[in-house]
Amino acid sequence: MDQLFSSFHIKNLSLKNRVVMPPMCQYSVTKQDGTPNDWHYTHYISRAIGGTALVIVEMTNVEPDGRISNNCLGLWSDEQMPAYKKIVEAVHKQGAKIGIQIAHAGRKAEDAETPVAPSAICFSERYKTPRALSTEEVKEMVEKFRHSVRRAVEAGFDTIELHGAHGYLIHQFHSHLTNHRDDEYKELSKFGVEVIQAAKSVMPDNMPLIMRISATEFAEDGYDLQGGIELARKYKEAGVDIFHISAGGEGKIAPSRNPGSHAGYMVPFARAVKEAFEVPVIAVGNLDNPELANATICNDDADLVAVGRGMLRDPYWTIHAAHQLKQEIEIPVQYERGFI
Repeated sequence: MDQLFSSFHIKNLSLKNRVVMPPMCQYSVTKQDGTPNDWHYTHYISRAIGGTALVIVEMTNVEPDGRISNNCLGLWSDEQMPAYKKIVEAVHKQGAKIGIQIAHAGRKAEDAETPVAPSAICFSERYKTPRALSTEEVKEMVEKFRHSVRRAVEAGFDTIELHGAHGYLIHQFHSHLTNHRDDEYKELSKFGVEVIQAAKSVMPDNMPLIMRISATEFAEDGYDLQGGIELARKYKEAGVDIFHISAGGEGKIAPSRNPGSHAGYMVPFARAVKEAFEVPVIAVGNLDNPELANATICNDDADLVAVGRGMLRDPYWTIHAAHQLKQEIEIPVQYERGFI
C-alpha cells in the first residue's frame, strides 16, 4: 500500500516520498528585477534539507507587469537564469527534486500601471481595471510562457508547473466570469491549451508537466466541480501529466459555495479529478497534520500531498512527519543525533 513516505515515479521524475512544498509567494525580491536572492536560496534549500521530495518555486512570471507585485519573481530574461540555477543545484545536492510555477497575474497584477486580462473586468474595487488583450497580444503572451518555460528547463528544473488557478491569467481565460471576449479566445480553454502546447514544445519528452487548477470556483455563478473536471480533461489532452488541485481565488466567496477551511477541505476535489480520468494529482488544503497527509495517500485520494503553511512554520516538517508516523526517512547526518 502506498503511504506518505513511499516513492513516486512519473516519466523521468522520481520522488523519494509523496511530500511537496507548493508554490508560495515570498514577495522578497529586493531589486524589483524579478531575480531570486539570498532569501529565496535559503528558503528553498532549507525545505530540501528538511526532507521534502519535491520543492516547487513560487509563482514566477513571464513579464514584469505579470507579477502580483514588483517584489515577485520573474523569468523573462536569460540574465535571470544563473540565480535559479544556483538554487536548483543546491536543492539537488540535498536529494530533492525541484519544479517552478510559471505564471502571469493578469488583472491581479497590483503594481502594473495598467494590468491586462481577457476582458476589461476588475477583480474588485481595490484593484485597477485591466485592459483587454488584443488577439495578437494573446498570441504573444503564449510565446512569453514558452520562453519562460525554456529558461526554466535550461536552468535545470526537474518539472514545470503552469498556474491555471486562483484567478490568475490562465484561470481568467477559462472562466466565464472573466472571459467576455468575442474573438477565437472566447472558447474558454483555448488559451490554456495553447500555453500547455507551447510549454511542451520546449520541454524534454520525459519531463512531466504539472498544472495547478481551481477545480471549482467559489464565486456566485462560477463554474462547478464538473466544469473544472471538463477543463482538466481538455488540459490533459493537451499534454498535462499531473494536476495540482486547488479551488477558488476568482472573486468574492458566495455563502452558498463556501467550502469552509477545515483540515483536508480540498481533498475531495483532488479525488474527483483523479477518478475522472486516472491522472496523478497533488492534493492541497490544510494538510499539515501528518496523520491526515498520510491518510490522503493511503486512501488513494491523491498521489502527492502539498504542505504549504505547515512548511512556512517548519522547514523540517517532512522529517518531523516521518518521525511521528514512524516511517523511514533519510535524515541529514548532521542532524541524526537529534532523533536518537
